[in-house]
Amino acid sequence: MPAEGVPAAREALLRRMYEVFATDERDAFVPHCLSPDVDWPNMLDGGRLHGHEAVRAYWARQFAVGHPLVRLEGLRPGGSAGTVVVTVRLGTRDASGAERWSDETVEHVYVYGFGAGFGFGEDGLVTRMDVRAEA
Repeated sequence: MPAEGVPAAREALLRRMYEVFATDERDAFVPHCLSPDVDWPNMLDGGRLHGHEAVRAYWARQFAVGHPLVRLEGLRPGGSAGTVVVTVRLGTRDASGAERWSDETVEHVYVYGFGAGFGFGEDGLVTRMDVRAEA
């Protein structure tokens, strides 16, 4: 079901990002979804990551300690102009392939439309993502 108020191209990009995250396609998909100078949250150590290689290395660390899963459960315009909020449920897949999902969700916030460094660049790629507790 389309997300009312979210531009179709941005919605399609975000949905595809979540589809490929837990697959072997994720590294190859990075240049198709993230801008070269992407600003990404480092949820393992705190702070921010910048660029494709930093995000790839971060994801490799996540997958080295387990198999993280992220399920998109909702997508909507944010409360302020130029934001898209994606509600996600976090989980893991164990060595046997069993999936375990958190009872709680978090929000991934993408901001766009205000020039370089904010959310989606002119090329439509993600330039920034933030994580917050569900509102």
